[in-house]
Parts: sequence; C-alpha cells; structure tokens
Amino acid sequence: MSLDHQELKAALSSGLLSFPITDFDAQSEFDETGYCRRLEWLLSYHPAGLFAAGGTGEFFSLDLAEYRRIIAAAVAVCKGKAPVVAGVGYSTRLAIAFAQEAERQGADGILILPHYLTEADQEGVRRHVTAICRSVKIAALVYNRGVCRLDGEHVERIAAECPNLVGFKDGIGDADLLLSVRCRLGDRLMYLGGMPTAEIFALAAKAMGVSTYSSAVFNFAPEIAMRFYQAVQTDDRGQIDRLLASFYLPLLKIRNRRPGYAVSMIKAGCRLLNKGGGAVRSPLLDLGSEETTQLAALLAAAGVTA
Repeated sequence: MSLDHQELKAALSSGLLSFPITDFDAQSEFDETGYCRRLEWLLSYHPAGLFAAGGTGEFFSLDLAEYRRIIAAAVAVCKGKAPVVAGVGYSTRLAIAFAQEAERQGADGILILPHYLTEADQEGVRRHVTAICRSVKIAALVYNRGVCRLDGEHVERIAAECPNLVGFKDGIGDADLLLSVRCRLGDRLMYLGGMPTAEIFALAAKAMGVSTYSSAVFNFAPEIAMRFYQAVQTDDRGQIDRLLASFYLPLLKIRNRRPGYAVSMIKAGCRLLNKGGGAVRSPLLDLGSEETTQLAALLAAAGVTA
C-alpha cells in the first residue's frame, strides 16, 4: 500500500534523496537484474526516498512498457525500506498515462517533469500540472525546470485544486522565483533542490527553506554524498568547503564539457566503479576518453574505489 500524502511529504523531507540511473544492457535494453541490484546497494545507505525513472534515470528515453517494468522493480525492491516516486512527463495525456501506470505499480508518488519542447504561458502549464495531479490519487511533486517555470501564484492555485500536490522541486536556481513559491505556500509543500549537481547550491537553497535535495553523485559515491549532506545539515562550513574544492567543483568542470554530461558523467562513474549501468541512450553521448580519465583520477583522489 502506498504512503498517504502527508506520510510521503514527511519522509522525503527527512533526508537525502536518491535519483538512480536506469540500467541498460549491451543492446540498450532495460537490465532489470542490474537495476534491482543497484537499488539494493543504494538502499543500504538509507536515502529518504528513491525517484525511479527521473531525469538521471533517462525518463526521456523510455517507452511505457519498460517504464512499467522499472517502476514495478523499484517498488518491489524498496517496499518497506524507502518510498518510491516515479517520474512522469511529456504531453498532458502521455504524462497522465505514465502517472496512472506508476500508481498501478504501487509507487508512493509522482514527480511531474517539464512538459515536452514547447514554451507555454504559465496558465497553460498550470492546467497541464493540475490535470496530471488530478489523474491519480497518490501524491505529486512538480519540477520547476526548463519550460516549466511556475511562480508562486500559479503553484498556489494548483495546490488549492490538488490536495495531493505535496512538493516543489527547484531546478532553475532563481531565488526570486523560489521564494515567491515558498512564501505563498509555506509548509503546505516540501521543497527540494533539483539543480544539476545539486550539492553546489545546497547551502544557499537551505537558507531559502529548501529542506533537502536530489543527489546524482549518490549513484556512485554515496559515502561522499551522505557526508556532504550531513555537513549541510549541521552547517559544517569546513567540511562543505573541503568537499566542494576537492570533489564537487572538479566534477562540475567535467560535467560542463558537453551538454548532457550531467547524466553521462554519473553513468561513467558507475561503470568506473564496477557498478554497471550500461551506456546512455541517444540523444545523449557517453563521456569521452579524456573526461573518463579525468573522472577516474578524481574518484581515486577522493578515495572512491570499486
């Protein structure tokens, strides 16, 4: 049985959030055995929630049939250990189809990813998000990023119509926009950081009322990810600065070499540490040899080993 709305909201607010990659085999097909093994390993580090088929999980590359298998696998592995939130997106009708499938498979909630391609007025985006929320009974979170750029007024209207909206994920990094949402909604929602390599913004986001964030690094270096999260929670500036200087900022340089490396780099890290995962799907490109060598050296310097 899925967590109710308030239970999920409380659970996700309580710690670091995992956004696992999706495992593919040599033929670029979903590798369910590898995926389940990955989730079991990640759960041993006690994330507050697991977001299956999210951005890091290459949701954009999945069809509905394999999406069904991914969410079912995540629910089976995580049942009783961590809540599962499933990514949904594309057009309104497709997003509803994904959301309803996630609900059928037992997910505790959905994360509404930015709609596909076209720019839209905020009222149009509000109607899109509202329709998706109202299509299911499980909890929902909305991801402000890319073409989805909702302000406080429109998020407040969604929340008024959709009791199951429990969270707001910020992937834009616009302080004015984030504060316009938090100051209007207050404790009605939980707030999580969702910028690429969210650790870079974690301390500033915390000061604006963002209780937690999604960590892609958790995929291959969970010890470092947890150490950084604890440093943010305890305001340990020395530890934060050390990890930023020695690990996260050099990682950022690799990530910024090409568009899409925010995902490709995470998969490369998993492969370097014998954690599998396979190659990324098009239109992404895997890390080049130079960047892979740089990432391997960075992991070795940080003491992250297979």
